[in-house]
Amino acid sequence: LLIKGNHANCMNMKLDSSIFMDVKENGRVLSIQSHVVSGYCGNKCATFPLQIHRFEVDTINSVQFSNNTSYATWTGKTMTGSNIKELYFGLEANELLGYSHVLTGYVAEESFLTEMINIVHSLKRKNKDLIYFCDPVMGDQKRFYVPESMLPSYRDAAVPLADVITPNQYELELLSGKIIESERDVIEAMNLLHDKGPRWIVVTSTDIDYCPETLTGYFSEMKGDGRTAAHKFQVQRFPQYFCGTGDLFASLLLVWLHKTNYNTVLAVERAQSSMQDVLKRTLRMSECGDGSAVEGEKQSKKRIELKIIQSMDDILRPQSRVTCTPVEMKN
Repeated sequence: LLIKGNHANCMNMKLDSSIFMDVKENGRVLSIQSHVVSGYCGNKCATFPLQIHRFEVDTINSVQFSNNTSYATWTGKTMTGSNIKELYFGLEANELLGYSHVLTGYVAEESFLTEMINIVHSLKRKNKDLIYFCDPVMGDQKRFYVPESMLPSYRDAAVPLADVITPNQYELELLSGKIIESERDVIEAMNLLHDKGPRWIVVTSTDIDYCPETLTGYFSEMKGDGRTAAHKFQVQRFPQYFCGTGDLFASLLLVWLHKTNYNTVLAVERAQSSMQDVLKRTLRMSECGDGSAVEGEKQSKKRIELKIIQSMDDILRPQSRVTCTPVEMKN
């Protein structure tokens, strides 16, 4: 084997042993969400972070698009219930269903959602210890971006099946049936959803006490004795619109809940710290560019795509320090 130039230098580099201290894999994840050819959202956001944290990842795409839908144009195909059912049949026939976790995100078509829920039911019957992470992607800022007819399936079937859910404020309102206008409303809405089944609920963003510099989120865990413990966190708010942040956060939450033995506070802190570092790196790289001139909206959209690969160190060892504080319900 002849190795030349930079390849030889790479072979002689001293590897960071902290990355490889434990070569044991952490589990096997079935990730069901969107796919884009160019850019990062859905499975493109989730797979790399999970893999570098030593999770095996199998992916099923709910849509296959050329690029994310914030661009003026996109092309591709939306998958249907028969598509996912066919794939699952092949996995089952070959006994390839040894999953420790299921992670689901954006689904665009109702029959796909129905079959996806059936698949999670089936996997939970096969493995009672399987953990289901459900990002109930339906909309934001009082606007649906999936058919409204999908709400009952999420509310009445997916949420009761889930162990962890990661809604934003609007999705929390849709799932709980409660309008969110205060911190108390957030806690009460999370408790309503705890009663449906999920043990862990992370509300990724809210507009309560709006501040242009910071974004506030909340999370709650149901303890073994039935009590709930709620916390909140604040992170830097960026004026730019990034596509795929929810997908990235859900995968990081899965990583850190598993690695911290489900220490929810520590897991959310680490996941959000990585998120901050990835967004900051993306902005820095967007501003310095890659040698080409910025030309209109198309180039701007391209520049602001999350820099997932370049952020490997941020995903493994975040430098930001997000802290969570307990929230007490006041009478």
